[in-house]
Amino acid sequence: MPDSPMDAPEWFTTALAANVETGSVTVGGAQIKYRAWGEAGSPGVVLVHGGAAQSHWWDHIAPLLAAGRRVVAPDLSGHGDSDHREHYDLEQWCLEALTVAVAAGIDGPPVLVGHSMGGMVAFVAAHLYGDRLAGVQIIDSPIWARFHKESADRAKTAFGPKKLYPTQDDAVARFRLVPGQDHTLPYVMDHIARTSLVEGDGGWAWKFDPKMIGRDGTALLGAGAPSCRMAYFRAECGIIPDDAYAELRSRLGESTLFTTLPTAGHHPMIDQPLPLVTAIRTTLAAWGL
Repeated sequence: MPDSPMDAPEWFTTALAANVETGSVTVGGAQIKYRAWGEAGSPGVVLVHGGAAQSHWWDHIAPLLAAGRRVVAPDLSGHGDSDHREHYDLEQWCLEALTVAVAAGIDGPPVLVGHSMGGMVAFVAAHLYGDRLAGVQIIDSPIWARFHKESADRAKTAFGPKKLYPTQDDAVARFRLVPGQDHTLPYVMDHIARTSLVEGDGGWAWKFDPKMIGRDGTALLGAGAPSCRMAYFRAECGIIPDDAYAELRSRLGESTLFTTLPTAGHHPMIDQPLPLVTAIRTTLAAWGL
């Protein structure tokens, strides 16, 4: 952790100071909260966080995408400040992302940009609702139909059961990425950790619902390229091994744009945020958006 948030560079503090609107919309009986940047009524982008993450993971990314666009970051149900459910599945999260796009003021079909689990949401949405999307961009996401059992077991160990910490600083000191990565930007880690906590009776806890780890999968994760445009950003030091990446490139075909984020870990918004912004911006420009 940094000695002080003032250690952060100017671009980061300027991004966090950017005007942001908050709102909520009901989807399937749950209140889904969101954050939005840029002018409502503009074409836009929906930033979909990963598992156990939340909308504030994008606070330093979204303002850098918002020139001429409406950029929206939802808290999927079971995450952040949104309601929890008894049961979670990717299809429900797809509907949440698309409903938020309309409620938050995006004009026309949005682009979904999804990280990790959020990339699964974007990919499934592209197959279910491709005619309602301008494209999807996926960041280091395991797009295959079945998880390895050992990966699921590691996730359950890392994310649950929910723990209580006596102070916010105690909790922040325990904040860890799953999977871990060697390099992070301390000021980004500090911001994300502090916005991931909620104070309640008995102490501070992480906002996510541990039950979301048991979400249902879908055979659509093993499908080919969707009907809408697609880009896939692999993190060079992320979770996609060479053989899986080769399979993805073969399965998704030449219509999908593939690139690798150099030296990035699985969470590039935490170690390589500006190259990530460049990749998203470049792809949007190539698509004429």
